[in-house]
Amino acid sequence: MKFYLLILTLLVVVQVSAQATTGSIIGKLTDKELNNEPLAFANVLIKGTTQGTTSDFDGLYEISNVEPGVYTLQYSYLGYETIEIPNVEVVADKVTSVNVPMSASSGLALDEVVVTTVARKDSEVALLLDQKNAVTVVESIGAKELGDLGISDAKTATTKISGVTESEASGDIFVRGLGDRYLSTTLNGLPIPSDNVDRKNINLGLFPTRVIQNISISKTYSAKTSADQASGNIDIASRELVGSSELSIGVSGGLNTSVYQDGVNDNFLVSPNLDDETTFGFYNSNRTLVQQLTEQSWDPTTRENPLNYGVNLTFGRKLFDNKLSFILTGSHNENFRHNEGIYQILEYGFVQVGASDYTKYESEITNTALFDLTYYINDKNKIKSTTTFLNTLKDEVIEFGRNGEAQVSDDTGAFGSFGIPLEFVKDQNTKQTKLLVTQLLGEHRLSEKNQLNWAGGYNLLNADEPNRIRNQVFFDAAPETSVALNSQGGFNQRKAAQLIEDIEYNGYVNDVISVINEEDEEGDSSKKFDIELGIFYRNKERDFSSEFVGVTESNSVDRFSTRTNSLDNLNGVLNTQNFANGSLQVVRLSENANGETKDVYTGDYTSQAAYADFNVQLNKLGVNAGVRLQKDEIFVSYDVGGSGSRIVGETTQDYSNFYPSLNLKYTINDKHALRLAASRTITLPEFKEIAPFRYVAPSGQEVTGNADNLTASFTNNFDIKWEFFPTNDQLISLAVFYKDITDPINRTVQRGGESIWTYENTGEKAEVYGIELESKINLIKPTYDEENDIDSGVDLNFVFNATLMHHEQDLKLVPTADGASATDFFKFGTNSSTGLQGASDFIMNTNLNLKTAGKNAFGASLNANYASDKIFVLGSAEGFNIYDYSYNDNIVENGFVVLNARLSKELGEHWQVSLNGQNLLNPEIKRTQGVLDNRNEIRDFSTDINERLGPNAPQRIIRTETVRSYKLGSTVSLGVTYNF
Repeated sequence: MKFYLLILTLLVVVQVSAQATTGSIIGKLTDKELNNEPLAFANVLIKGTTQGTTSDFDGLYEISNVEPGVYTLQYSYLGYETIEIPNVEVVADKVTSVNVPMSASSGLALDEVVVTTVARKDSEVALLLDQKNAVTVVESIGAKELGDLGISDAKTATTKISGVTESEASGDIFVRGLGDRYLSTTLNGLPIPSDNVDRKNINLGLFPTRVIQNISISKTYSAKTSADQASGNIDIASRELVGSSELSIGVSGGLNTSVYQDGVNDNFLVSPNLDDETTFGFYNSNRTLVQQLTEQSWDPTTRENPLNYGVNLTFGRKLFDNKLSFILTGSHNENFRHNEGIYQILEYGFVQVGASDYTKYESEITNTALFDLTYYINDKNKIKSTTTFLNTLKDEVIEFGRNGEAQVSDDTGAFGSFGIPLEFVKDQNTKQTKLLVTQLLGEHRLSEKNQLNWAGGYNLLNADEPNRIRNQVFFDAAPETSVALNSQGGFNQRKAAQLIEDIEYNGYVNDVISVINEEDEEGDSSKKFDIELGIFYRNKERDFSSEFVGVTESNSVDRFSTRTNSLDNLNGVLNTQNFANGSLQVVRLSENANGETKDVYTGDYTSQAAYADFNVQLNKLGVNAGVRLQKDEIFVSYDVGGSGSRIVGETTQDYSNFYPSLNLKYTINDKHALRLAASRTITLPEFKEIAPFRYVAPSGQEVTGNADNLTASFTNNFDIKWEFFPTNDQLISLAVFYKDITDPINRTVQRGGESIWTYENTGEKAEVYGIELESKINLIKPTYDEENDIDSGVDLNFVFNATLMHHEQDLKLVPTADGASATDFFKFGTNSSTGLQGASDFIMNTNLNLKTAGKNAFGASLNANYASDKIFVLGSAEGFNIYDYSYNDNIVENGFVVLNARLSKELGEHWQVSLNGQNLLNPEIKRTQGVLDNRNEIRDFSTDINERLGPNAPQRIIRTETVRSYKLGSTVSLGVTYNF
């Protein structure tokens, strides 16, 4: 079943004669007589053809659908010299930019003409033109702009688009306030898997900008894309060759200020996994977990003065008369970070885990490779193959309690009589993520009125924690001479492995039939009617396993008799000798149905869809209307809970629905347009949200899925947007949006008194509405020096995007018939409603960019992002009749500003030097939680909850507790690139 679409697309390649691949010519005409002001209504013609156009009010012009080849362009204007520009090459799927200054009194030297050829999706101006002409609401940022801003990865790139922000606490991307589960991510239009069991979408930070051509965010739904989205779709277009050849090498080096401080830079901790069993970012060990107990160290090692560094190489060429092009790019990067701060887990206002010295040492190694191969069979056939490989190894050493002030468990302080009153935790974890994405895409023209596109993809993801080392011990602080094992539960000293493998096949076939295509006198489309038909298929299978091997003191020895003398010498107690003499014993999970001592679950997700999209252009009105029939099937089978009672079962969810979409665009004139969009979409639960496996974070925080109650949510989306394009490279827009969500999904605290996080449909309805401003303004433009015949000065532009919104959901409370309890309730405190998890009331991002004209250009950029407070985890109550005073309040991630800067300088034709600064303000990242300070007073006021919530009840006193705080440090790096 999973192969049928791929086979179909291959048959299509054999049987059809394929779609034309063309290029475009764009540019700007200026008037030398008027200090290079835009020249409107000039004629542009491809000599020897009938293809041409006229420049608009801003001097801009575009000739689309030009067959690849070399042409001569003619430029004419009444009373001005006619100009011919020879040898202008048009390349398939590229944009050739020709900017021409015209004059009534003098001729033109060819060196005055600026001719460049770039991929259309790489050009900032072309992307803005695409946005201007599109009916749907799509915003993009291209590779050129990413480079000018000094943006290092796709995650950071998305935050430069209006209404988009990143949560530092979770790593999620939020579009218009809706987070990970409401978003979809694609690569070249095909789905890609998540690298993390906790997320639906892949970590976009894994994609360095050197493998990206552009990033687009569609904020309104179109029937061509998957309906599993509510806030939008992020599509990464992988890089392809620009020009006839490319060869470059770059190196960079830098440091993070959090690492270079007393006591850290000369004592930076790394796990034994990274120190002994990792080569070039790849973890490799043939030992089992049981063997690791005695054959591998339990203690971290140290590195002195770790520096960030990176190296990248790019090579590409065109062959066989430019019919075949390839580009290969690869990189290797290593980065180090350290942070220390507060951590707490509160349960109904009482501290369950608390530390003021929660410390993390983080090492990250990233390897990336991209191979793009494009073959133009003829002028009507194009086939493209893209293979992307991403490897990330993240090593973390986390510890807390060393200062003797931590509350680690209920046993902290219970064993003072044994001389070990304090408790300490050390958790060492290595996360290895390897992602292989290989895609085959084709574009074909069956006739002048029929275009066919197809794609097929294979994804292989391994997201593993191959050897996580955890210790929880009792000790005496002064002097640190007595350290004993905490053997409660059997797994406080353990080595564990969590392995995830996702295999996915996906593909689509998309056919566009042009029924009507009429142009007006100026060559613009006045009447157009296209029918777009397609099918889509996706199948993803997951295999998940988790294995614990614990160590405890043997029952044959006295309690706490097996000790070591230092928190930094746990090998002194966890060693071969103590296993051999019977002081220590190995503890395993209970066996699952397969006879393995592991927790396991498998998941299977299949999505099949057929859609029809209708595109109509009636002079100034553009209409995109479509409907998608999508069938989604989710199946999860689980056998988990091996450290206690096993939970064995399976869950199946099946959704078959029609998902309509409507996008309208009314072009008021060349500079102004109005848009309206409406659609209905679905938000599906993820495997991890419905598999009841309980994951324990290094902090002790537990997260589990909800196999019994969690269901999909549905969203009605509405948008109205006004756009103003002062010039081709400037934009001001204002949008109003509204989302009506049924059964919203939120991360919340599980009822039951263990402070476990889970996922629930916490309300019957949620609403999000807001206003969004997007602007890109030129403050200064280069001037033309007629005497020296050169451009001089600077190009200075300012980007400002902001979103202000309101978001609210009701909290379910469904009482039983007698009112004594509830079948379903999520109210807590005095709240009958609350905000959406992950949504901010205010989001802002802004950039100030400068670049000098002429040779040896100097560039500078300053960019900032801010998102106001957002709910990190929804609160919950302990019980039905006591939800007003015994509850966990929302955990809130406080807002903060991120400021980045970049300086760059070109040195001759080949060299470029750049200086980058990230997170320059180094703000404190903080999560807080409210605590009812007068809990007992409220409780004792009345046994009737209605009276406790009534007007005569005592005033509630809420204390704000910091449950997490830290600083990431500022990163400064110097880079050098040489282009051959």
